[in-house]
Amino acid sequence: MKNMKQMLDENPRETISVSPDATVFSALELMAKFGIGAVLVMKDEHLAGIFSERDYARKIILHGKSSKETLVREIMTEKVLYARPEMTSDEAMALMTDKHIRHLPVMDPNQRVLGMISIGDLVKETISQQAFIIKQLEQYIAG
Repeated sequence: MKNMKQMLDENPRETISVSPDATVFSALELMAKFGIGAVLVMKDEHLAGIFSERDYARKIILHGKSSKETLVREIMTEKVLYARPEMTSDEAMALMTDKHIRHLPVMDPNQRVLGMISIGDLVKETISQQAFIIKQLEQYIAG
């Protein structure tokens, strides 16, 4: 079973972020450009929050606000759950399932963002682990 650091190391990618003062519209454009469902909200080098499609749907559309006029800081999720590098994929999956979240920043002990893991990343890892176990069992049975 892999931990968060191993998963990030095996699939390195740029962590996409926006400023709290960015418009919601510009954050959505960035998310569309990279095909992602959430962006980290960074102030200087510190995590200030997370902005997701869910934030947009529930805090902009349902309240009749304009995405071109509303700033990310007005609707972002400020209380961000995160994973430590040593957290296993199973622990991360359990946390995300329990808290009904789809994106989990990975932060080191100094509160520095190392990357972000999505529920899709964890599902792929789980499928990979299961395929490996099945192959091992088939080889064992075949003798």
